Amino acid sequence: MKLDELKPLEALLAADFRQIEPRLQALDKHLTLRTYLDGYVLGDIDTKIWLALRGNRAASAFIKRGILANLARWFQYIEDVHPEIQADIKAKDAAAKAKVAAASKAGASYAMALQDADKGVVTRFLPEPSGYLHIGHAKAALLSDYFAHQAYKGSMRLRLDDTNPSKEKEEYQDAIIEDLSLLGIKADSLSHSSDYFQYLYEMAIRMIKEGHAYADDTDQETMRDERWKGIASKHREQPVEETLRIFEEMKKGSEEGLRNCIRAKLSVDNPNKAMRDPVIYRCNIETPHHRTGTTWKMYPMYDFACPVLDSHEGVTHALRSTEYTDRNPQYQWFQDTLKLRKVHMWDFARINFIRTFLSKRKLAKLVDTGKVWGWDDPRMPTIRGVRRRGMTVPALRDFILKQGPSRNVVTMDWTNFWASNKKEIDPIAPRHTAISQKDAVKVTVTGAEAPAEPYTIDRPRHPKNKDVGTKKVAFASELLMDQADAKSFKEGEEVTLMAWGNALVRNIAGSDPIPGLTCELNLKGDVKSTEKKVTWLAAQGQTLVPAELWDFDYLITKDVLGEDDKLEDFLTPNTETMEDAWCDEASAQLKKDDIIQLERRGYYRVDKGLDDWKAGEEGPKGKRLVLFCIPTGKTGSK
Repeated sequence: MKLDELKPLEALLAADFRQIEPRLQALDKHLTLRTYLDGYVLGDIDTKIWLALRGNRAASAFIKRGILANLARWFQYIEDVHPEIQADIKAKDAAAKAKVAAASKAGASYAMALQDADKGVVTRFLPEPSGYLHIGHAKAALLSDYFAHQAYKGSMRLRLDDTNPSKEKEEYQDAIIEDLSLLGIKADSLSHSSDYFQYLYEMAIRMIKEGHAYADDTDQETMRDERWKGIASKHREQPVEETLRIFEEMKKGSEEGLRNCIRAKLSVDNPNKAMRDPVIYRCNIETPHHRTGTTWKMYPMYDFACPVLDSHEGVTHALRSTEYTDRNPQYQWFQDTLKLRKVHMWDFARINFIRTFLSKRKLAKLVDTGKVWGWDDPRMPTIRGVRRRGMTVPALRDFILKQGPSRNVVTMDWTNFWASNKKEIDPIAPRHTAISQKDAVKVTVTGAEAPAEPYTIDRPRHPKNKDVGTKKVAFASELLMDQADAKSFKEGEEVTLMAWGNALVRNIAGSDPIPGLTCELNLKGDVKSTEKKVTWLAAQGQTLVPAELWDFDYLITKDVLGEDDKLEDFLTPNTETMEDAWCDEASAQLKKDDIIQLERRGYYRVDKGLDDWKAGEEGPKGKRLVLFCIPTGKTGSK
């Protein structure tokens, strides 16, 4: 290689490995009989080219494998003999490690360096407003936010991919923006794919004029069969002028236009079926677009709009789940063919859970058929659903970031998901007591220590956290107790009344169900010596609060639905249970979204407090607490 060939190499060696491999081979040949690239001492050219190669992770890893012996020898020699040129490189390495340290400590490996990050990082989150965000979307959004704002101090764009008016609503668009805000994700800019319909139309015209796209009126079934078998459409080689004419008919929404679509001319028989002439434009006149109305009669497909707009909006790094991996070459083809600025891609594994599906189409079907209460149903894997079930935002963020950007696809149990939430809520959840209304047992308290009159005492709401405050606990000689506890007692047995003291069971009336029993208070008894610690409520001295205690099961009966499985065949017949209960008087102060622990029952989120009912909404039961049981990560439904 001559000097004028070596000088421009520094800038060229920052490209991806596929582009620089021929240049590495040329450098290897040049170094066959040389210690340095230029001259006999370390000079400006050797320094710049070594630093460029050292800064390209893919190139330096390849060189150290020793496949190009001369280049590997020179690279190692410079590193060993000339530490004076490496100060900046070492500083950058240290800074990169520091940026990802927090996430790595959290349990995930973020030891990945985005290409060309030194030139700036702009990520994007690209949801379609065709439903509410689910926890799979949360991962995509949080990773894009993490790499943009924490790892590289760049920016993140939110672009709503509204190119299919049949599925999209303004309701979904607003919900997406609100959910991201709740997750603490702040995009630096907001746009819509529909903002660029004219630009995308012009790009499609370019593709047609340059011979890279054609109009096709082949019926859908035949087109699918031809693509599968690698057969070219009969329209593939039609004249450019004819495709342009038909494209204008599509724009008008004419009868001829409605019969056609526009397909990109990538390949007929590529082994990767995503490369087999995908559709890039299709007509839709049935549903007005929620932003552009009836202005457009045809709309760009995601596979076309995504790479074109990513480049146009300045996105530098597109993070996508591995379900799009087969489409990556297609994405690159559109940018190469239209000579657009390149965008780097990184694939990460989507979140999968047992007995759960994250298809918006299937989730929408459950909502539309009334199988669930709505997109925020606590059985739904939407962000709103898991939050309504009791998942806190900090726990949700922490759990997803711990999964990291790995490409390894796994199907997880829900155990760790809810266990991470328990760590958040246990130290701060106030303790309350609930007794089932059905077959509640009346308990008469006797003995010298029994209260002559009901009284109340201030007690901590949380036994280990005084900052949670206090509540009034009522004591009386008449109590309510759960039937299951009463059935377990034997006469003469000593039990512990939680937060009060021991008592001796003296008389059990009846057997199944037990209508009442008598206990003799024995406050001097050792609470450590008893086997049974039971909850209770004073039936006097307080106004008991009616409550509904809800628990939920999985929506489907199969751990993983197959592609051919019909959703209807695997729906769980009964996914909800409700128990009417009485709660202590202090619970009357609870309001929507409060999280509490009912002693010996579990954690609950308040879906409605007594003051959260609108006029006439409460029905025949009247105002009551509505509490949703929060799973804790233990096996079983709770």
